[in-house]
Amino acid sequence: MTRQAVFLSSPVIWKHGHGSNHPLKPERLLRTHKLLQEYGAFEASNVVLKEPVPATEDELVLFHSPEYVDAVKGLSHGEAGYSAGKYGFGPGDNPVFEGMYENACITVGSTLEAAKLLADNQCEVAFSLAGGLHHGGPDFVSGFCVFNDAAVAIQWLVNHGFRVAYVDIDVHHGDGVQDAFYESDKVLTISFHQDGRTLFPGTGYVDETGRGNGEGYSINVPLPAFTHDAAYLWAFEEIVPASLDQFQADIVVTQLGADTHYKDPLAQLMLSTSAHEALYKLLDQHSPRWLALGGGGYAVEVVPRSWALAFERMSGQSLPDELPPNYREQFGGEWLRDREDAQIDQATRDWVMSQVIDIVEQVKKIRAAYV
Repeated sequence: MTRQAVFLSSPVIWKHGHGSNHPLKPERLLRTHKLLQEYGAFEASNVVLKEPVPATEDELVLFHSPEYVDAVKGLSHGEAGYSAGKYGFGPGDNPVFEGMYENACITVGSTLEAAKLLADNQCEVAFSLAGGLHHGGPDFVSGFCVFNDAAVAIQWLVNHGFRVAYVDIDVHHGDGVQDAFYESDKVLTISFHQDGRTLFPGTGYVDETGRGNGEGYSINVPLPAFTHDAAYLWAFEEIVPASLDQFQADIVVTQLGADTHYKDPLAQLMLSTSAHEALYKLLDQHSPRWLALGGGGYAVEVVPRSWALAFERMSGQSLPDELPPNYREQFGGEWLRDREDAQIDQATRDWVMSQVIDIVEQVKKIRAAYV
């Protein structure tokens, strides 16, 4: 069944960035928009392309502290009197950059608008392209994430009586969102990520299950480096569908970071776009209403193809495998889907699978106490 779909995007979201040497390239967003546009995906009768509006300060403080919001604005505009280091800003991962506040506000506004459209039954699926900045805390920047758009939007949904499941497939643990709802039984958080012992932010272990009313509502599946398509998909199928079906969320929010891909330069999971496509299919099947967010992904030639496959599934379209001529001419590449998987020797594949089986057994044993 074809679902009513909204895609939220605007040139404003790729206008500013962290700097030319920073790995989080706004070009990823431009390329994704351009690819879907060249495919004619926005012209489908069930698709609406919508330009988001910036979040207001009142909306930002649904999750962030007023002091932090004020500091981000002041630092962004070069005002004196604010200590960048106090809030986690500085050289490296989290620099203060021109247009930072405006960029962060439009990102939150995009995801919040998507949530409101779903809540009002104006669509059944919505993709917030710039969203998925899942590390940001209530009063600090972290992991390239100034404001946490997912936490703001989910809090808005909870405030309006919705049960929300959050599924994060970024290679990095969705720590900011987990922390935001760690004591809530209204939000189920599920994160599949590379083991925190080998990758930022160093969290997301199996025994992080929630606290107080939230006990049992956080699920973490930390995967070893070199986890490949077969091992990842097996683990996902073992944990996610049953957990979503049991929780019975009104809206499923997903963070679709594409940095699990084997070409990504910042991590060591080994997925192909075939695995991404299989994950999108499973998420679609178990999401009554689906809010998809972008997220990480640092191989700029991979991210647009992966997210195009996500929106293809969300909107019920069938995109040709050959990339559109204008897109190929401007950005290179030939095919929407990978022509080969990661090259991993059989001994490594077998070792990874044995590790993943053990992790899934641990998760299931813990889950049995709460289900």
